[in-house]
Amino acid sequence: MEKVGSSNLPGSTNVCFMIKHPDQRVGMFVDVQNMYYSAKNLFDRHVNFGALLKESVSERKLIRATAYTVKAQIPEEGSFFEALRGQGFEVKSKELQIFPGGVKKGDWDVGIAIDAIKLLSQLNVVVLVTGDGDFLPLVEYLQYHGLLVELVAFKRTTSAKLLEKVDAFIDLEENARKFLMPKAASSAFRRRAERDDQGRRTSRRAQE
Repeated sequence: MEKVGSSNLPGSTNVCFMIKHPDQRVGMFVDVQNMYYSAKNLFDRHVNFGALLKESVSERKLIRATAYTVKAQIPEEGSFFEALRGQGFEVKSKELQIFPGGVKKGDWDVGIAIDAIKLLSQLNVVVLVTGDGDFLPLVEYLQYHGLLVELVAFKRTTSAKLLEKVDAFIDLEENARKFLMPKAASSAFRRRAERDDQGRRTSRRAQE
């Protein structure tokens, strides 16, 4: 696979692309928490995961796309998970752990690594959607076994070591219009989710 550096792309400063071949088998692993908070802190908006999936896979063969989420018990959660499924993702969820003293933990680092390794023999390319440097050992392991690793994230919240190691990188900030939901849509999404949640609570009370 040919690698094209960003210096060869007019007007591009933060993106490193690879030529994508139709016969490549792709697995996509999305660290939803990392993406959610990066988009929220940088832009106060939601990531358009459907557009992200389409752009990352392109004309290649998608073997599996998995979104890893942590349940936060917030109104929009159910609608958000359903939206991910509707966009073509398998959704895996775990409960947020709260330890004595109020410390909270909810990450999928180990789970994502295990799933990627399980699919290793079925893939040519792994697309990691995260900026978390904890995935560096996974990247190195996958590359050692002959896979190409592409990274999708916001450069400002991505580990520098991770950026140096991956085979290709898409900086979502380079095309925020495509990869971020408009503010109006994000607000509507939240309002709709709140209405849906209120409706579910009303229905449950009526059945009691």
